[in-house]
Amino acid sequence: MASEAIEAFIARWQGRVGGQERANYALFLTELADVLGAPRPEPASVEGDNDYVFERVVRETLRDGSVSHRRIDLYRRGCFVLEAKQSRWPGTTKAMVEERGPAPATPGRRGADKAWDVLMMNARNQAERYVRWLPEGHEPPPFVIVCDVGHCLELYANFRKDGKAYDQFPDRQGFRVYLEDLRRPEIRDRLARAWSDPQSLDPTRQAARVTRAIAGRLAAVSRQLETRGHEAEEVAQFLMRLLFTMFAQSVELIPKGAFSALLAECEADPALFEPMVGQLWRAMDTGDYAFALKRRVSRFNGAFFKDPVVIPLEAADIAELRAAAAFDWREVEPAIFGALLEKALDPAERRSLGAHYTPRAYVERLVLATVIEPLRADWAAALGAAERLRGEGRIAQARGVVAAFHRRLCSTRVLDPACGTGNFLYVTLEMMKRLEGEALEALADLGGQEGLSGLEGHTVDLRQLLGLEKNPRAASIAELVLWIGYLQWHARTRGGAPGEPILRAFGNITVGDAVLAEGDGPPRRPDWPEAEFIVGNPPFIGGKDIRERLGTRYAEALWAAHPHMNESADFVMYWWDRAAERLTADGTPLRRFGFVTTNSISQLFQRRTLQRHMEAERPVALVMAIPDHPWTKAAPDSAAVRIAMTVAEAGAKDGALRRVTREDALDTDAPTIELAERVGRINADLTVGADVTKAAALRANDGLCCPGVKLHGSGFIVAPAQALAWEEACGAVTDKRVRPYLGGRDLTARPRDRFVIDLLGVDEAEIRRRWPELYQHLLATVKPERDRNNRATYRDQWWLHGEPRRELRPALEGLPRFIATTETAKHRVFQFLDAAVLPDNMVVAVASDCAFHLGVLSSRIHVLWALAAGGRQGIGNDPRYSKSRCFDPFPFPVATSGQQALIAALAEEIDGHRRRVLGARPRLTVTALYNVRERLRAGARPGDLTPDERRVFDDGLVLLLDDLHDRLDRAVAAAYGWPAEASAEEALARLVALNWMRRTEEARGRNRWLRPEHQAQRFAPPA
Repeated sequence: MASEAIEAFIARWQGRVGGQERANYALFLTELADVLGAPRPEPASVEGDNDYVFERVVRETLRDGSVSHRRIDLYRRGCFVLEAKQSRWPGTTKAMVEERGPAPATPGRRGADKAWDVLMMNARNQAERYVRWLPEGHEPPPFVIVCDVGHCLELYANFRKDGKAYDQFPDRQGFRVYLEDLRRPEIRDRLARAWSDPQSLDPTRQAARVTRAIAGRLAAVSRQLETRGHEAEEVAQFLMRLLFTMFAQSVELIPKGAFSALLAECEADPALFEPMVGQLWRAMDTGDYAFALKRRVSRFNGAFFKDPVVIPLEAADIAELRAAAAFDWREVEPAIFGALLEKALDPAERRSLGAHYTPRAYVERLVLATVIEPLRADWAAALGAAERLRGEGRIAQARGVVAAFHRRLCSTRVLDPACGTGNFLYVTLEMMKRLEGEALEALADLGGQEGLSGLEGHTVDLRQLLGLEKNPRAASIAELVLWIGYLQWHARTRGGAPGEPILRAFGNITVGDAVLAEGDGPPRRPDWPEAEFIVGNPPFIGGKDIRERLGTRYAEALWAAHPHMNESADFVMYWWDRAAERLTADGTPLRRFGFVTTNSISQLFQRRTLQRHMEAERPVALVMAIPDHPWTKAAPDSAAVRIAMTVAEAGAKDGALRRVTREDALDTDAPTIELAERVGRINADLTVGADVTKAAALRANDGLCCPGVKLHGSGFIVAPAQALAWEEACGAVTDKRVRPYLGGRDLTARPRDRFVIDLLGVDEAEIRRRWPELYQHLLATVKPERDRNNRATYRDQWWLHGEPRRELRPALEGLPRFIATTETAKHRVFQFLDAAVLPDNMVVAVASDCAFHLGVLSSRIHVLWALAAGGRQGIGNDPRYSKSRCFDPFPFPVATSGQQALIAALAEEIDGHRRRVLGARPRLTVTALYNVRERLRAGARPGDLTPDERRVFDDGLVLLLDDLHDRLDRAVAAAYGWPAEASAEEALARLVALNWMRRTEEARGRNRWLRPEHQAQRFAPPA
């Protein structure tokens, strides 16, 4: 825009204060949009629900359930909520909180000696409340803007799209835009993008690209040095010194461009590299003259330059480093830099560089809930107290309240007991620094002092960020990442160099094992540093994999040090258990802890740890939980890892359960995750409402449900041709020693036509005598693998499946068919299998040929139960069917003979319908059928389906399938005597209550056996 128009706008509006503000804000903002080249707000509709409009109506639901209509001063969907400062005179539409003091002598920028403007703070708080009241479907915008007409705009940003904790943007130095700042093109550009393209201002987008590019350059050099025989650890330390030197150049801790010039000189003559860089690093360590830079450099000290070994490089290597040094290191994203650097320096991990890392927004989500929300609550209380004191004219006391909060903030310690390369600690540091910026701004408004610059002053710094990390290289990277992040913040907000030495050896990152200490005496749990908050992302190792991944000696020492832990618990639960114990200890400073865990935390073996602490005499409560969330960035050839987040406080409290409702762009640097929140008491299975974890196994269901066999030897599986040959040679199929074999994928996709050798019940001698062909095959294909197995039973009985399911065989004996479902699947589908089939361990078998049982298991009521009780599994994030949690406690209905007949008939019809359409259409699958059914139930019409979906719809007669399921659901609900339209929560509550009633009956001797002829004699308690 022409400078004349900008000057005219500034001259027209500068200095318009007092009662005119409220009357003029709409005109001011309209003309501001013109200055920015943005469209003007639209005329308001009758309903006031436009997406870009003044006085946008939102609805606040009050505690009594009534609705109050509020109005946002200016709203642009997906961009911002803007609230004008409330400064009308008393008695008008929006009354001012207090009368103004005299207008400043100079219009425009107001000095630090002005009275603290509580009105701007109130406007910001109101705008953030409006964000929470936006209608469904309107995700929280990235910006909250506060407008003081004729004076300034204040920008607060949150690119996480969770509507919580909007921070000064871009920082404390630049969040307030004064009217005369509009003369600067970069300021107009920032405002214009906030108006129309706010996501382009998300610093993590550009930072992620820059960070990946730099890591790629370093990886190339690392690879070359290792091929020349240099040790990986030596290369890693060398490259970390190099990259810190590049960073120091970008933030002008050494002269700008000086290191790049040195690299250019060395590229022309590589022999110069070793002596010149070595002397530079020695000078940086002590603060001496650097001959390569022709000047004295600051004293850095710390640990990076104590042993400045320089590896000789070739010209091509130096060229790669010069390219890395050319980037603006102020744009490096420390939140992901550590993880990428670790991969770049690790030969085993280098191939996945850039493919798998955790986007910063995901880390922020847990840090916010664990650390920042309690600190912001403290800040809100301090601000409220200071506001009251200021209103009473007690300015010094108000300043004292804010200063006291700042002192507490500067002494708050945060521990990550599995800190890796420091991403959680860095994000915590930055978010605490942003909160500190608000406190310092308030102190400045009150006439306080910020203290000395640099680390000598009273400030949030690295001493407060504590880490434990077993891997020495990762610990070194974590320290580097934290220093880069801290110095980036200093450069942005203060400028210049901090006091010398620039780096300090705080010792805040400790190398060591967080869950096992060994040495003199028995294995024990190590001590953790004291902290007010614990947050982190411990290693993802399943309980069944601990021995294999960490070794037998470590596993047994770990279990000995934690005798109260179930040995099947995932590795991460040892961190959860220790933090929960510290949270409730006498005199503990710990206020909250939050961990990322596998999303199997809601399943039985992990849940036991949660339940033990949540039901203890001194309980902990989950104050925030997300049961299922993507974690690492997805790669083109793999899905994103799925995790859960849990945050705990001491006591019995309600919490916020957040569920992912939409996720998009998971393979980009800016994934979109939308969450829905429900507040209430969070159960150990990460649900709110009916607590299905309180349900216990019923004797009536004993002995009928079991996973299929677990082979522990791929040689057991054979092709049909081989099975036929053995049948002709020794009758192996007739003898049921070679049987059809089905796994979970065979049930949900298409059967793979496989057979399996099954020799349960016979010894080696009989196998050699009766089925010598099978014996030789297993001797060649299974025994060598079993000989290396740690378990003696697997080695000694090598011809048997690892888990042959002896408990299942008697229940299946004599049945012509049985019920089966895939353990982990997107859709919970039950079907009949022929008794000749042997299911694998990814199939859950129910030993019943009764169609009534199949119908109840296939009903909505049971599927709701299975979803709530079974949890979800792994990367695919699919529901998991657990025998112990889904089947054993489930109370079947006591149905009349007529109800049983109807349910059985419908179940047979559904099972027959699926077999018929799948048999007629070789490309059709169970998953495809139920995918289309799910689309229809979500509201899609046949005309809305894609061509592939429409083909499934027609070939699979999916409307008929859906109709049959609806009939079955109504019939099963009638058998229970419950309304068919009962909500999921109501149905679960009824099932939990019925489970308790059945257990009470069984305690009195009344057992409602599902198969009394099989169960009564085997499982009835002694008289």
